[in-house]
Amino acid sequence: MISNTGTWMSRIAQDWLVLSLTGSSTAVGITTALQFLPMLLFGLYGGVIADRCPRRRLLLFTQTALGLCGLALAALTLSGHVQVWHVYLIAFLLGMVTVVDNPTRQVFVNEMVGPKDLRNAVSLNSANFQSARLIGPAVAGVLITAVGSGWAFLINGVSFGAPIIGLLLMRTSELHKVERAPRGKGQLREGLRYVAGNPDLIWPIVLVGFIGTFGFNFPIWLSAFADDVFHAGPGTYGLLNTLIAIGSVTGALLAARRVVARRRLLVGAALMFGVLEMVAAATPYFWLFAALMVPIGIFSLTFNVTANSSVQLATDPAMRGRVMSLFMMVFVGGTPIGGPLVGWVTDTYGARIGFAAGGLISAAAAAAVGLILVRAGGLRLKLDLRRGHPHVIFVPRTPETEPEEEKPLAATA
Repeated sequence: MISNTGTWMSRIAQDWLVLSLTGSSTAVGITTALQFLPMLLFGLYGGVIADRCPRRRLLLFTQTALGLCGLALAALTLSGHVQVWHVYLIAFLLGMVTVVDNPTRQVFVNEMVGPKDLRNAVSLNSANFQSARLIGPAVAGVLITAVGSGWAFLINGVSFGAPIIGLLLMRTSELHKVERAPRGKGQLREGLRYVAGNPDLIWPIVLVGFIGTFGFNFPIWLSAFADDVFHAGPGTYGLLNTLIAIGSVTGALLAARRVVARRRLLVGAALMFGVLEMVAAATPYFWLFAALMVPIGIFSLTFNVTANSSVQLATDPAMRGRVMSLFMMVFVGGTPIGGPLVGWVTDTYGARIGFAAGGLISAAAAAAVGLILVRAGGLRLKLDLRRGHPHVIFVPRTPETEPEEEKPLAATA
């Protein structure tokens, strides 16, 4: 919670610093793109490392490196020497460390709690991260207004001491033993073939790629709405991020209550997320725009948690690092493509068109993948009137199978 709060403070401060230095949404998009470009280029190699090496030791290294990057940016900003290229460089270095840190953290969850509680743990971990999002943007907005961005970067750098201490204090004998992949050639190709041959992995990952690339560009859109549309300052930008976080925490806690991950929930949450983005883009009132951030947060986290846990549970433990690195690669690695493109659309046609375009692509991708999953599972849509109210369900195409329940995603390794 401490480190995540610092991370959110740094994100808000970084976006506002770049916007202040350049006055360009495209520059904000480039910063975000540089931070996630390494995941696009090298993300799969990070998964191979996560499958081979002791995860706790890897996390000690990556968390230390992330903290040092935060302190470096703080020193440049507080000394008054910061330039845009400094922010670009540190964003890229953060991305390089994240290549290893992201898949390692994802699979280390299973090592801590075991497969039985994995879905619940993923949901609660997301609730933790999003709870910090409630605090970080609000504090960052106050700090930026009062004393500048540098203090937010300093607090972020220091905050990485918390997870480092936590990792050092772990009782390693109580960790669940997870099979690690032996060293060998062709492990990257093996992981890709494994995913390509499993519909319960490939299509959720494809959907995650589209929404991560085009639908999750909130730093670009919200900073543009706060500055250009509503003519407000960093406090309003922080408020909008906080409202998304309130919805995200709610979505994570609701997802933690579910036992299995169903295709209907995965596709439905993605579809509603895209539709709500389009509605928010069109609203002329600030209070309505701000209120819509809450359900957008709910559906974004519901989709993310459902996709994450269903992919992990459908994956062989020895392959989990490589599969999750591909998952994270398409989720955040598409940002180098989507970030500058969305930033250009936002600069050229306005914040409303940029936001609406991201929502439209997300909704269209959800509808397309939903139809593919229905056909891949040999299912069809049926209106069931036997439950007291009209109810749309997926039923098998074969007449001999009972059309009672929706087919769930695979929930066992």
